Amino acid sequence: MIFTKTEYLSRLSKVKNVMDQKNMDVIILTDPSNMNYLTGYDGWSFYVPQGVIVSLDKDEPIWFGRKQDSKGAMITTYLNNDNILGYPEHLIQAPPKHPYDFVTDFINENNWSNKNIGVEMDSYYYTAEIHNRLLTQCSNAKFKNAHLLVNWIRYVKSDAEIAYMKEGAKLVEAGMQTAFDEIKPGVRQSTVAGKIQNTLLGGNKEINIGGEYGGLNMILASGKSASASHLTPTDKKFNNNEGTIIELGGVKHRYHCALSRTVYIGEPDKKLADTLKVTNEGIERAIEATKPGNTCHDVAIAFWSVLEKHGVEKESRAGYSIGLGYPPDWGEHTLSIRKNEMTVLEPNVTYHLMCGMWMDTWGLELSESIRVTNDGCELFCNFSRDLHIVK
Repeated sequence: MIFTKTEYLSRLSKVKNVMDQKNMDVIILTDPSNMNYLTGYDGWSFYVPQGVIVSLDKDEPIWFGRKQDSKGAMITTYLNNDNILGYPEHLIQAPPKHPYDFVTDFINENNWSNKNIGVEMDSYYYTAEIHNRLLTQCSNAKFKNAHLLVNWIRYVKSDAEIAYMKEGAKLVEAGMQTAFDEIKPGVRQSTVAGKIQNTLLGGNKEINIGGEYGGLNMILASGKSASASHLTPTDKKFNNNEGTIIELGGVKHRYHCALSRTVYIGEPDKKLADTLKVTNEGIERAIEATKPGNTCHDVAIAFWSVLEKHGVEKESRAGYSIGLGYPPDWGEHTLSIRKNEMTVLEPNVTYHLMCGMWMDTWGLELSESIRVTNDGCELFCNFSRDLHIVK
C-alpha cells in the first residue's frame, strides 16, 4: 500500500458522506484515478472494463476486473481478498457477451438492483455499452450521475500526497534539464525525447529516486509545430532559428508534477522574446493571487490583466487541477484557471498554471505546478522560466 489504511478509510468515509447527501446507495467508479484513490489499485488494466464499487452497506470497497488482473489488486490494494472480484476470460472482447454481465449479476445478488446507483457518466472509461448493460439488466435501479463526485473529494490533498508530488518535482526538474542539455541543431527530437524519458523514469546521479509513466505523454514540438498545443516528439531534427516547446511530468506513485519551458536555437525573434516576457509577468501576478480564499477567477484576472495591458491574446484556460492521474490525462477535472470560475482555493489544493501561448506559426510554453499553502502558495519546482537559448 502506498498510503496507510487509515488514510484510505478516511477517503472512503468522505465519499460515503457525499453519497448519502446525494441519495446514492451505491456508486460504480470506472476512472482509474478514483479507483486508485479509494483502494490503492494500480495496474495497466484500464483497456478492459474494471471498476470499484462503493456501497453504503459495505465496510470496504469492492474491486472488479479481469480475473488475471485480480492478483494485481491483491498486491496493490488494502482490500480483503473477498472484495476482489475477477470476471472470467470468456467475457473479454467476445460480443455479445460483456464483462458487465458479470457486474450486473453481482448487483442483483447483493439486492442493489432496486437502489439508487451512481455512475461516472463522463468518465473516459464509462462506455455507452456499459451503461446499456446496466440499464437493461438492472432495470429497476435508478442510475444517477456520480461524475466528479470522488474528484472533488480529491481536490484538497493530504500531506502524504503532497510529498509524492514533491518527489515528482525532482524528477521533472531533472527531465527538463536533460532537455536543455541535449537539444542541439541536427539532433533528432526522438533522440532527445528518449534521454528525457530515461531521466523521468530513472532519475539521475543527483536524485536517487525513480519515476513512472505519465498520465499525459511528453509534449515536444519545434518551429511551426510549436504553434500547436499537444504535438509529440518525432524523428525531425532540431534546426537553427526555431523555438521548441517542452511539457513534461514527473510522476511518483501516480502523483504528477508538470513543468513546461521553451528552448530557442539561435537568436530569438523579438516577438517571441517579448511575448515570453509578458507571459512570465502574468505568471508572477497569478502566483501572487494564489492564496486561500481567492477564487480561480481572481487568479485568472491577475494573469489576463497583464496580457491585456500588452495586447497579447490567449483563448485557452491558464491552468487546471493536477495530482493523481492515469492516461489519457494528468488533470483532475476540478478547478480551471479562467475568468468567472468561482472555485475557491484552499490549503493543499494543487494545480498546473499552464500558460502556453500558441500563435499562428510559432509558440511558447511556460508553466508551474503550484500548491496552495495556509497563507499563500509555493511552487513545486525551482527552475528558471527564462527562454533557454542554444547557440
